[in-house]
Amino acid sequence: MPGPTYSVAELAATLDLPFRGQGDELLTGLAPLASAGKGELSFLSSVKFKSSLEQSAASAVIVHPDMADLCPTNVLLSTNPYLSYARVSALFDAWQRPRLGIHPSAVVASDQVHPSASVGANCVIEAGAEIAEGCVIGPGTVIGENVRLGRNCLLHANVTVYHSVSMGDDCVIHSGTVIGADGFGFAPSDEGWIKIHQLGSVKIGKRVEIGANSTIDRGALSDTIIGNGVILDDQTMIAHNVEIGDNTAMAGCCQVAGSTKIGKNCTFAGNVGVIGHVEIADNVQITARSLVSKSIDKPGSYSGGVIAMASNLWRKNFARFSKLDELHRRVVGLEKQLKNKEGKN
Repeated sequence: MPGPTYSVAELAATLDLPFRGQGDELLTGLAPLASAGKGELSFLSSVKFKSSLEQSAASAVIVHPDMADLCPTNVLLSTNPYLSYARVSALFDAWQRPRLGIHPSAVVASDQVHPSASVGANCVIEAGAEIAEGCVIGPGTVIGENVRLGRNCLLHANVTVYHSVSMGDDCVIHSGTVIGADGFGFAPSDEGWIKIHQLGSVKIGKRVEIGANSTIDRGALSDTIIGNGVILDDQTMIAHNVEIGDNTAMAGCCQVAGSTKIGKNCTFAGNVGVIGHVEIADNVQITARSLVSKSIDKPGSYSGGVIAMASNLWRKNFARFSKLDELHRRVVGLEKQLKNKEGKN
């Protein structure tokens, strides 16, 4: 099936952007700046790639007005080209909403599935679950008892939502994700580990997107809380009773241990780990592969990973790590001797 087609003028009007060039030029898709060709739209978000702009064969490019004169083709002028690209990407998305209604192979025990919802093949929706208008439940997805989904939520294939989880409007949950599994709670005893039953749940706000194969555990007594506008990349692990503030973003493979509180508008790069029972302030940025081992009470950028280096240099440095404390004590001792010597002179 052919995709959507827009003229340059139509896209400019839809995005509320001025344009230069031929308004009737037709655009059938998006492509990277260096490889885009006839009929394709691209964008330039960094001056580093201006050489690609000058040589681009795209039919139109979204650019900042300061860069427009470098473009040999039609331009849509935007003060934030990356944001405009994000908005236009929705117009060319090939995903099509499934047909309304419940597939004959689905098992639905709830009587609270809105008529405008779509429930795919082999889904299970248990008693008491509330599926609001416009929701799409992908094939093989399981919705537990008393779950509540807000309007226009999209759950892709093979998502599992345990009992009593709640989710706000316009959430997107990707395949393989598990929401509401038991937190990792066990008490030691002479007989071995005794399970602590997890009596809380998971509360997810509005406009949340959770990447594929991620896990969000339910709380032990109170709830695990994911704020409005949070975005979590693939294979993210959120443990029991974690609280994540509005509009925080985590890249792939981040792990947050139990009862940690993370503020609003934070960004975690890939594979960041956070130990349990710490608090992180609003507007904190954590760089890739960092380990957060104590609370952070001020906004800003924090790092804790070791940067890759030549193997022979790494081995030399590693051999010296064990001597850092000894070296520190020697330096402190030398500083004291120097101060004493200066005091006598």
